[in-house]
Amino acid sequence: MTDAREDATVATADESMFWELVEELQFEDPRVEEGTIMGGRCARVAGEFLGLVDFKGSGLVVKLPSERVTQLIDQGVGQPFAPAGKVFKEWVSIPQRDRRHWRALLREGVAFVAPN
Repeated sequence: MTDAREDATVATADESMFWELVEELQFEDPRVEEGTIMGGRCARVAGEFLGLVDFKGSGLVVKLPSERVTQLIDQGVGQPFAPAGKVFKEWVSIPQRDRRHWRALLREGVAFVAPN
């Protein structure tokens, strides 16, 4: 069992990396911006939800096509995102911090939520 300090350290590292990646995406696509959702910070593209770092330490949460979400879950890479018990079919939680993978998924998310 992890203690609260360890959970907070992981969440802080996840959040730091997430916002670094969002900053990189902003250079590629100026439509990427910070916003809010469910009372917390998130990334948006042209006003549409893109992603966040879940406050419960579940890593990256990103919006993707439902088929891709299912694929990531089936591969064991992702987990369903279900705040308050309601599963969001186009959102997936990626608990394992991996800069390259998170960057690639965020780019997929940009293409999905706000295609050019």
